[in-house]
Amino acid sequence: MACYCQIALGGSSWRVATTAKPFALRGEQPLAPDLPFDSTLSRSNGVQLSSSRRRDLVFVINPRGANGRTWQEWKNLLPYLRSRLGNNYNICESLTSGPSHAIDITREAIQEGADAVIAVGGDGTLHEVVNGFFLDGKPVRNHDHRSSALGLIPLGTGSDFARTFGWKNEPHEAVECIARGVRSPIDVGVISGETDESHYFINVADIHLSAKAGFYASRYKRFGNLCYVIGALQAFIGHSNQDLRIKINDGEWETFTQVTALCIGNAKFFGGGMKISPNADPRSGNLEVVILQDFKWYDFILKLHRLYNGTHLSVKNVYSRRVQSIEVEDISGSGSIYVQSDGEHLGFLPWKFCILPSAIDMIC
Repeated sequence: MACYCQIALGGSSWRVATTAKPFALRGEQPLAPDLPFDSTLSRSNGVQLSSSRRRDLVFVINPRGANGRTWQEWKNLLPYLRSRLGNNYNICESLTSGPSHAIDITREAIQEGADAVIAVGGDGTLHEVVNGFFLDGKPVRNHDHRSSALGLIPLGTGSDFARTFGWKNEPHEAVECIARGVRSPIDVGVISGETDESHYFINVADIHLSAKAGFYASRYKRFGNLCYVIGALQAFIGHSNQDLRIKINDGEWETFTQVTALCIGNAKFFGGGMKISPNADPRSGNLEVVILQDFKWYDFILKLHRLYNGTHLSVKNVYSRRVQSIEVEDISGSGSIYVQSDGEHLGFLPWKFCILPSAIDMIC
């Protein structure tokens, strides 16, 4: 079993395996051949990962995720993870201390040469880790210009992205996936607005009612997947459909009337298992835009099963199209149309959404 020592780094808690042995992963992009292991753990300006840099795995965990359940499940998983990976890898555990901390952890891990950064938790943690792969509009690299892979152990309130790959919330299967080490390039969505700052999403970005529902749902995550139902009920209070101006692939502006929700899928699921963009594929080089127009509250009750099984695209007042970019504006100029990405509140319209093909290598 691997031995761990704990150190502090930028407000994070890092635990690094000190008896790990280097190992060459099997996969589409095999790792470097075996090199002597060096377990140096400190340097003047932070932490230095092992000299066999490409064998360092950094696990990013939100200990407060899912009302603390993520942390408990992670502790239960650790003995198996150590026995399966600990003898072959340098395992680094980093705990987040608050919002956006996972972004900073990920950037530093990549710059230090980590072979993979693995999000442990739900879509919120994954979202932050993905954003940590970029800085100032460019991919983060270490000084050798090598890229790090993205990994995922789905634990937490929601793991909708994992559903696109047919993964279950079964952490042991996720560990086996990491052990196999097969990498595949996946697309990432980028969101830009009036400022120079960009945001990134890996799953689904959405606008208006669904984004408002997600905003409220975030307040009730202690109730598990029930939070999405509570959020939707609260979002319906005072809701009104809105006319939106939309520009697709830098074409002409079009007006879509009485928009209830607009969803932009890089993957298929959101909202706790709703298959909102059934044709989306994070390896396709496209985003799938789905627009619901003139929906009433009773439409969601009558058609909810179709939204969950992905057959809603044939329903009246549902528009779908594959795009490389889409720009959305609120005609009324009210500044009150909610926008979220991967379940995280982003603000309000206007925003532009584009695809970055094959932006990240993912262990899958």
